[in-house]
Amino acid sequence: MTSTVFYTATTLDGYLADESDSLHWLFKQDQDEHGALAYDEFIENIGAICMGATTYEWVLEHNDGPWPYTMPSWVFTHRDLKPVDGSDIRFAQGDVAPVHAEMAAAAGGKDVWVVGGGGLAADFAQAGLLDRLLLMIAPVTLGAGRPLFTRAFDLRLVDVARNGAFLAATYDVVGPLAPA
Repeated sequence: MTSTVFYTATTLDGYLADESDSLHWLFKQDQDEHGALAYDEFIENIGAICMGATTYEWVLEHNDGPWPYTMPSWVFTHRDLKPVDGSDIRFAQGDVAPVHAEMAAAAGGKDVWVVGGGGLAADFAQAGLLDRLLLMIAPVTLGAGRPLFTRAFDLRLVDVARNGAFLAATYDVVGPLAPA
């Protein structure tokens, strides 16, 4: 059965990137490529991905080669963005639910990965379409930046492990956090 997951790295204070969309804090961390929540093992079970425009532009700017994903990719945006030649990139906007149905069908029984950012992941969670968070939590704080989530959600801890400098935590998404 296809699950939708938000697999990402975050700082201890819950930021995906700093205020300039830099990930400088991430790339200096020690990580075991075969350890808990390792990317190579994770990506084997991904059949479709989606991301927001800022993440898309970051990937394009920081990738020296061809589009790094072989599976169908959706980019949620309100801007006109250029596709990458030879890749299966589809641009979308609006409600995530109908697009999610397309992604799940394209995933062919594998999982759907919400690559980033936090606002898009929150849209999927708000719609009841985000099943799990896979977080690599770095031992650094930024104080400000792009948040892990842009709304309040209730999560259930499923597993925790260590991967180099990271705390590798898996959470199920319970739903929106009920008001006090």
